[in-house]
Amino acid sequence: MRDSVGIGVAVGAAGLAFGTTAVTAGLSPAQAVFTSLFAFTGASQFALVGVVAGGGSLVAGVLGALMLGARNTLYGLRLADLLGWRGPRRVVAAHGVIDETTAVTLAQPDRATARLAFITSYSVLGTFWVLTTLVGASATDQVHDIDALGLDAVGPAVFLGLLWPRLREGGPRAWLVSGLGAGLALATTPFLPPGVPVLLSACAACVALLRPAPSSSAVVADMNAEGADDSEGAGR
Repeated sequence: MRDSVGIGVAVGAAGLAFGTTAVTAGLSPAQAVFTSLFAFTGASQFALVGVVAGGGSLVAGVLGALMLGARNTLYGLRLADLLGWRGPRRVVAAHGVIDETTAVTLAQPDRATARLAFITSYSVLGTFWVLTTLVGASATDQVHDIDALGLDAVGPAVFLGLLWPRLREGGPRAWLVSGLGAGLALATTPFLPPGVPVLLSACAACVALLRPAPSSSAVVADMNAEGADDSEGAGR
């Protein structure tokens, strides 16, 4: 709950930037809040208003937002089994499947804790995101340079913090996959539309197919073998 609340408050503050950006792009404060309430996926929302602000059509903006939000579908496939909800609860939970809620949920050791983490992060982040969007949209005239606040860095920083334990414990292959993914994203950002480099970087995960990770039974067997060797050595 501590981690979920902290993430929710920190990332939710970035709604200030979206509210200001949306109104600057031509949306009304009500439209900005409506987008945060029903879309609730920050990167896709920024992609949408970015296209509109650049003179693009609403159709192009929506298509770009859908492409960028496609990763949430993959998150949903994983969380559906982990959370184990059915019926209306699954429908409501689907709305809250984003980067941060997925990361904090997957970090938990069991289903009960995962459910608590998801509900807490979804509730806190969703509430703060909508409220800060309203504040940012309403205060656009008073805040002349929202970029000076550095709120755009909050989300990536929090996500990196959640990812770090997996990198530290994942071994060389985890570093290889993450390095290739980051390299693909950086190399293609100047040439591809916003959001596409992030999706393309997921191809780095194909490296994991070259050498499957050892099964849990194999790991247990190795540990037992090591324990037997240690016992034999101690006996001698």
